Amino acid sequence: MRQSARKNWTTSEIEIIVADYMDMLQIELAGGQFVKSKRNKALQNRIDRSHPSIEFKHCNISAVLASLGLPFIRGYKPRTHYQLDMFKIIEVHLIQQGLHETLTSTAATNINLHKDLIYVPPPKVAKKWKTDHLAICQRISKFDQAQRNTRMHDLGEAGEAFLLQSEKDRLLAHGRGDLVADVRWVSKEDGDGLGYDIFSFSKYGEERLLEVKTTNGPSNMPFYLSANERHISEKYQDKFRLVRLYNFSWSPTAYKLKPPLNEYVRLTPTQYRCEF
Repeated sequence: MRQSARKNWTTSEIEIIVADYMDMLQIELAGGQFVKSKRNKALQNRIDRSHPSIEFKHCNISAVLASLGLPFIRGYKPRTHYQLDMFKIIEVHLIQQGLHETLTSTAATNINLHKDLIYVPPPKVAKKWKTDHLAICQRISKFDQAQRNTRMHDLGEAGEAFLLQSEKDRLLAHGRGDLVADVRWVSKEDGDGLGYDIFSFSKYGEERLLEVKTTNGPSNMPFYLSANERHISEKYQDKFRLVRLYNFSWSPTAYKLKPPLNEYVRLTPTQYRCEF
């Protein structure tokens, strides 16, 4: 019986395939190319696993990266039901090789701010919760929180700058050049306490309060909403729009959520204020 017939992957096998995956990912993000079949064949010779088994494990790695808000190889669609131990192995590669910062900063520096932004419908709400949601959150929390917050701040700022330019381009395309000068990056100019990031307009001249949430992950990647942002969304339902930017590292795509937000997403409390 071939070794590939085993169900469980060993730690050494996962380490090998993760290292190979990360190499391919960096090649892709740098604009290079590789032949998936050749990479797969080379892995078969190293770990004695079948072609489908290796393909499935690649998709598992994509799912882990997506849950961390990081880009993944486009040809390997995220698939869950993976070993939670994969988080630890992937985390080691991200830290030892400085990949966590590299994968995030790639998006923040290489995006063409004049690229047309494509809007699509928002993802549908899943009927069931993922059973490994808590375990995933616990694993993510083990990353260096200070560094993670810095990277997420830089990514968020890059997303806001991208949307600011996109809004101006959109108004010009609709013949509303008269409004462009009034489009403002309020979270940058006035501080991040207003409950939204960009003040803009619809093509009809209606005011828009845009809150931007940016990720390198897929469209259904969870995001965080502050109490103030939720308050503003409820107070100005006609004006407020939450813009979710995803796949930001290689092909920025977006959808808009119009209040009430709980018609689109589950709002889950994540922390509590405790007083005496």
